[in-house]
Amino acid sequence: MRSNNVFKIDMHNHSYYSEDSTVSPEESVERALELGLDGIAFTEHNSYEASEPVERLKERYNGSIKIFRGMEYSSAEGHVLIFGIRDDRLLAAEQNAPIREVIKIVAEQKCLIIIPHPFREWSLLRIDLSGLNGICAIEAYNHHNNRTENEKAVQAAQALRLPTTGGSDSHRIDEVGSCYTEFFVPVTYENFLDVLRGGQYRGVDRYEAERPLT
Repeated sequence: MRSNNVFKIDMHNHSYYSEDSTVSPEESVERALELGLDGIAFTEHNSYEASEPVERLKERYNGSIKIFRGMEYSSAEGHVLIFGIRDDRLLAAEQNAPIREVIKIVAEQKCLIIIPHPFREWSLLRIDLSGLNGICAIEAYNHHNNRTENEKAVQAAQALRLPTTGGSDSHRIDEVGSCYTEFFVPVTYENFLDVLRGGQYRGVDRYEAERPLT
């Protein structure tokens, strides 16, 4: 699957297991394969358990693409992506909890938090990133952001010395793979969290990456 020692994963996708998407997980996986991605992550809104049916796709696509699961949680100050979570009990009693409390709960369970689209005008993160401890990375490339919003996220990550990720935030099939994360080490189901902690990756906008040099 991998080429040039780079492992490409679209880290932020929604299927019809989120209320605002009509795309099936199978459609998203097939599109990711068409684009040559090595992995895709489903991050349904406010529920890890919602994407449980995706688990059976892992065997079907074994050897072709890796399929990961996380969740996009709506904290009081904005959205966070959580990876390593295993059920909804962790935050079941904490709907719209303050983001610092979410980070604390997640860290205690050895899960990871990535801050998605922090500077999106219509979904702005309402807290200063520099005051948050325990963040794994910042999503600096999101298909639903404009270039300025993504550039602000890149600058914030650089200032905080955090790695960047890319995720399409897909809600339609044509959005899958528009942004993704390049990992510079092999990624497996077993080492996924450790690789995220290690920071050997970067976010990519596919359209910018494919634009010819002038």
